[in-house]
Amino acid sequence: MNRSFLFVPADSERKMKKAGDTGADALILDLEDAVVPEVRADARLMASEYLQGKQNVWVRINPLDNEDAAADLEAVMPAAPAGIVLPKARSAADAIALARRIDELEQRHGIEQGQTRIIVLCTERPEALFTLHGYAGSTERLYGLSWGAEDLSVAVGASANRDERGNWLPTFEMARSLCLLAAAAAEVTAIDTVFTDFRDHEGLLRYAANAHRDGFSGMLAIHPAQVDAINTAFEPSTAEIERAERIVELFEANPGAGTIGLDGKMIDRPHLVQAQRLLQRAKHIRNR
Repeated sequence: MNRSFLFVPADSERKMKKAGDTGADALILDLEDAVVPEVRADARLMASEYLQGKQNVWVRINPLDNEDAAADLEAVMPAAPAGIVLPKARSAADAIALARRIDELEQRHGIEQGQTRIIVLCTERPEALFTLHGYAGSTERLYGLSWGAEDLSVAVGASANRDERGNWLPTFEMARSLCLLAAAAAEVTAIDTVFTDFRDHEGLLRYAANAHRDGFSGMLAIHPAQVDAINTAFEPSTAEIERAERIVELFEANPGAGTIGLDGKMIDRPHLVQAQRLLQRAKHIRNR
């Protein structure tokens, strides 16, 4: 499971070359917002070349209702990216349409069927917020859901999306929460959005820690300097691991119990499920 997803402009060979040494769990080569239309053709070629033989490198294409999306997919799919990041989705129907197109391209290029996963940026258009339940059962290719505040701000005409203390304003906090809930309903990974002030290290530490607390499994990054803080925030602490191990051991020792006391508090089966997930996540990170 990936903790950090670092965006890398696909029109910069220098940045792509350096990105592999940042420690990010996954890279996202960006063909959308980071690349002006005039150089997208060249960026597609650079992205395709970079993908050759790489592991866990994703590509953010342009929105499906943009004519560049088809060209993006045609260019990068022969190089077998780990997955496609879909921006500005209107609903789960866009993810389903993308999955069908990937089916065709995998078959054409001899790529193992189902190998290419999808992450959807699911809150960038206002109408999308009313359809998030549709991602449950939509496509087996769906790896995760993430969200974005900047495009949503423009769409609703907001002059700001955070208050003076840096907290999300209500509209955007709602979008964040709905993304988290939609991912849980679809049983896929919830990935928190970028922290745009890459110079505010302390702010990033607080934000990433809160994201981990709230239930997100990872976070998007826009600058290499953010990667270490994000990785650390989403790695289970020693105390969390020890407590999870105690919970699992208690239920194994009392197989018929529905509730068990631990440190003066009652825990039940949902706590067991949560502990098992945390231990699985910690094991995955150790074995990375």
